[in-house]
Amino acid sequence: MKVAIVGASGAVGQELLKVLEQRNFPVNELRLFGSSRSAGSRYAFKGENMEVRELKHNPGDFKGIDIAFTSTGATVSREYADTITSGGAVMIDNSSAFRMDPDVPLVVPECNPDDVFDRPRGIIANPNCTTIMMVVPLKAIENLSHITRIHVASYQSASGAGARAMAELEAQYSQIVNGQEVKVEKFPHQLAYNVIPQIDIFTDNLYTKEEMKMFDETRKILHSDVRCSATCVRISSLRSHSEAVWVETERALEVAEVRKALERAPGVIVEDDPASLKYPMPLHTAGKDAVYVGRIRKDISCDNGITFWLSADQIRKGAALNAVQIAEILVGE
Repeated sequence: MKVAIVGASGAVGQELLKVLEQRNFPVNELRLFGSSRSAGSRYAFKGENMEVRELKHNPGDFKGIDIAFTSTGATVSREYADTITSGGAVMIDNSSAFRMDPDVPLVVPECNPDDVFDRPRGIIANPNCTTIMMVVPLKAIENLSHITRIHVASYQSASGAGARAMAELEAQYSQIVNGQEVKVEKFPHQLAYNVIPQIDIFTDNLYTKEEMKMFDETRKILHSDVRCSATCVRISSLRSHSEAVWVETERALEVAEVRKALERAPGVIVEDDPASLKYPMPLHTAGKDAVYVGRIRKDISCDNGITFWLSADQIRKGAALNAVQIAEILVGE
């Protein structure tokens, strides 16, 4: 396969390089693209030193490309989509640009792999990281009984806002310890020793855009009328997001059958032993591929309710790995 990565210098672009190599994705030729600032940078891939080209409106740059991973902002993805796909490349886009477009599939391979085959524009959208992490275990529960309602609180690490946000968090702790003024640039408030109950901007209904993504994207991925109410919170961990999830199903489910379904679910690892204080934490899920699930129990406020906790690396499964898994389906096609 001839592969391109647009946004190769970013956190997700760098993770894409790692995942493609680790999973031995069949790359015959690799082209890296980025902004004028990152053009000329070089990155190792399978023993070769690859140079980043500046992204331009030059269809020849993408001639012969089979799959193009794009990890840029939504504005850039929209602007360059026609250039990238003009030569027949399938664009797997990690931005929010096309996620809710009716003619662009929104895919999590563990949930709706067949959707990749209906892509009239040659674009496949990668969902938001918090949605991906939630729907992987939800699919196993949906297979037992239709989910009618979801409540979720997310606990999202600094890395969800990028490398500079991680650096800011680390700097803030140093500034506090050394009695210096705490500088805030990437977040609405100081994140060190704090939690911020806002990710992205507020919409007219007082939910943030991040929270509305979880509502809309979950319905599209699961092909469901489920309703999801989310509160998304930034916490002061560096990498990996976590979520507390409550689901209501059409029939009452037993904890044992839910646990069994989750243990069998692709992409899920169950870590659930309260007696041994065993449950997923971002400290341990960072750098790993699976969605880790624990604290599985009945929702004592709802007869048909189940609640659980999850943690996963949002740069891997929440972005790069999910995109590569989509590409692996295309290889089979």
